[in-house]
Amino acid sequence: MKVGLFTVLFSNLSLQEVIDKIKPLGISTIELGTGNYPGDAHLKLDLLNAPAKLKEFKQKLDDQGVTISALSCHGNALHPIKKIADSAAEVSRKTILLAEKLGVNRVIDFSGCPGDSDASKNPNWVTCAWPPDYLDILKWQWEKKVIPYWRKHAKFAADHDVRVAIEMHPGFVAYSPESMLRLRAESGPAIGANLDPSHMFWQGVDPCAAARKLGEAVFYVHAKDTRMYDVNYKVNGVLDTKPYTDEKNRSWLFRTVGYGHGRDFWGDFVSTLQMIGYDDVLSIEHEDSLMSVEEGLTKAATFLNGIVIKEKLKGMWWA
Repeated sequence: MKVGLFTVLFSNLSLQEVIDKIKPLGISTIELGTGNYPGDAHLKLDLLNAPAKLKEFKQKLDDQGVTISALSCHGNALHPIKKIADSAAEVSRKTILLAEKLGVNRVIDFSGCPGDSDASKNPNWVTCAWPPDYLDILKWQWEKKVIPYWRKHAKFAADHDVRVAIEMHPGFVAYSPESMLRLRAESGPAIGANLDPSHMFWQGVDPCAAARKLGEAVFYVHAKDTRMYDVNYKVNGVLDTKPYTDEKNRSWLFRTVGYGHGRDFWGDFVSTLQMIGYDDVLSIEHEDSLMSVEEGLTKAATFLNGIVIKEKLKGMWWA
């Protein structure tokens, strides 16, 4: 297991400046955004048509001992507005092609969310089974939009030896282990999960139990935490639409690892990942509104490296 970084948190810096920041922290693998929600600050899809520049880009990373853990293009290729959906799908398609050229075998994406009909203008995330209209919407979404798109896209990814790791995120059709595994069953083994504990916590899902359920479908892991605030969520529940900047009144907040759950959880999480066969990257994603990017990265890297080293030593002892 090793610690990596999703570089989107340093979008205002050059890639070289990012590398200069992370190497002293013991990080040598990076996740790069290529468009859609993460943006493309450090890797442009234009490199697909510039083989010489692409080779130069890869060589610069190799020379510094830096590898690419994944390419990220989180978008909504199922958006009811065709222009938005087509744009997201094209970025995802090109990202897969770029991953293939770079020798990267993982692309991170969202599952997407359709509307409730072909006439919709906005996504419609179904979260309850009654009134029965909602189950009708859910059935239509999966049969008419989700399955046709993902079967085709999964085949495209497989044809290019790339796996798509779906970040389970509320607001999209695959947001939990159950819905993720349904998508995988319908689409094939090229589709798996990006397991981000922070999105599990606030839904009431135990990330370790989720990892066990997903098993070999865990393709990638984001390292981010969530702090649940009893004073708010025990009154208002966890479905919170208040802005992330309204920290005092929210039921939960995304936090730097260790500031939502301590070493006991993170040690167990790393051990559980190893049990299911995932011995790869923990990619730090910073979305902590109470901590600067610099502070969050430093604390997360120090915390996670300590956990990873401890678990490695345990493995050596028992061996």
